[in-house]
Amino acid sequence: MKRNILYIIAILLLVGCSKEPTVIVDETHFKRPFEVQEKVADGVPSVQKSVQKVKLPIVPNVELIPSSFEELPNWESEDHVAALNSFITSCKTTKTKALYEELCHAAKETPNPKDFFMQNFAPYQVDASDKKDDGLLTGYYEPLLRGSLKKKAPYIYPVYATPKDLITIKLADQYPELKNYRLRGRMDGNNVVPYYSRKELSKRKLDAEIVCYVDSRIDLFFLEVQGSGRVSLENGEMMFVGFDNLNGHKYKSIGKYLIELGEMNYAEASMQGIKKWCDQNPLRVDELLNYNDSMVFFKKKNQPATGALGVILTPERSVAIDQSYLPLGSMLYMSADAKEKNLSRIVLAQDTGGAIKGSVRADFFCGYGDEAGQIAGRLKAPLKLWILLPKKES
Repeated sequence: MKRNILYIIAILLLVGCSKEPTVIVDETHFKRPFEVQEKVADGVPSVQKSVQKVKLPIVPNVELIPSSFEELPNWESEDHVAALNSFITSCKTTKTKALYEELCHAAKETPNPKDFFMQNFAPYQVDASDKKDDGLLTGYYEPLLRGSLKKKAPYIYPVYATPKDLITIKLADQYPELKNYRLRGRMDGNNVVPYYSRKELSKRKLDAEIVCYVDSRIDLFFLEVQGSGRVSLENGEMMFVGFDNLNGHKYKSIGKYLIELGEMNYAEASMQGIKKWCDQNPLRVDELLNYNDSMVFFKKKNQPATGALGVILTPERSVAIDQSYLPLGSMLYMSADAKEKNLSRIVLAQDTGGAIKGSVRADFFCGYGDEAGQIAGRLKAPLKLWILLPKKES
């Protein structure tokens, strides 16, 4: 019996196992890391000075480089009031309180935000886990779709809730090392087998509630990519929708697929580039979307996008990180060489994502709607990160 259970788990791990939380899964995971070139002055390579690296119990899985606020790029031009307000908002969560409990209380009463940060926190630069000098910053957003509660042209694409025959199995009780993973499948007789792929689901009638209908399957696909969004209903109401479940199949990038086919180059493989390709190749849209076996199911929500931390995300102050390296709820300082705008500022680690891997890796929440989508779709920049820790912890 035990052998049969282990066999089922092995099969599902290959096809139907996904790590939690996977609210945000984006097209950025195929983006190549930036190559770091050696700096050369007058034909002579520069000599890198040695740096002291430390490890702290509060951040056990990364090496940190002690720093100072004077070393933070554009620290003096930071909007310290906005940064403080974001910190106070994050302090409503248990994970941020656990990291900064006394400072969460003090933040509400401080008369000078800038002095509050400098007097109470110590910045540490996060060393890249992949040993490269630069990390990567990408962007995500909350898309705005057009929809209806009833199926009628042009609102013909259903936004599905979790199918009733989808089984989710938690493994933590017997396998503590797999506590962040779930097996997803369905019953076939007395056996648990992998759930249907996206292509298979497109040919079946799902036993699932329909949250609403939208007018674009491409926009619906990118709603899955982002994990949450808003639907402007034809009756004038605004509906919030968010991640509820997955079919358990591994996510595969359709952008990478188009690159491998020679349909576009790396620079063109943005959300905007993919949408343009779909407009030009309407007969191949099914082929493209079905390349990604993974499918996301949604539920109606009472508020805008919330991240893995459980707090409503703040545009341009919330980021998704890899919590294998950085604590969810922590306060960070980021500096990214983005073309559109200066992106040196305090941000809060309030979300995670399936494509966010590495210690110096972040996904920047750009807000909601088309303008935010344009920014998020283009954002791909070298990144440096610092974590701001209470001085007493450092």
